[in-house]
Amino acid sequence: MKIQIHARNAELAEDFRDIAEEKLNSMERFGVVIDRVEVEILHESNPRLGKHSHRVILTSHGSGPLLRAEASEFNDLAAFDAAMKSFDIQIRKIHEKSKDYNRETLRGKEVI
Repeated sequence: MKIQIHARNAELAEDFRDIAEEKLNSMERFGVVIDRVEVEILHESNPRLGKHSHRVILTSHGSGPLLRAEASEFNDLAAFDAAMKSFDIQIRKIHEKSKDYNRETLRGKEVI
């Protein structure tokens, strides 16, 4: 999975890229096909938006499903974590839908 990080009007933490790559690469365990994920970080300079001044938008591209998650928090890492929760839920739902469940019941079988 290719990860692109765009920062607009924001100073990123030194370890942000490493944390983002680690968390996004862990999503490969679900087997959902995602070619590229764009991480967009926006910083609002308006002081009235102090608690929600950093916004992170995650968007997936590729042959798999289109996923998009957005969150606003007090810093870029907290916003990324909140967006990852939503992104994780979406991937889990797609993974659960693709599972093949054995729907045989005991009624069809002869019980001794």
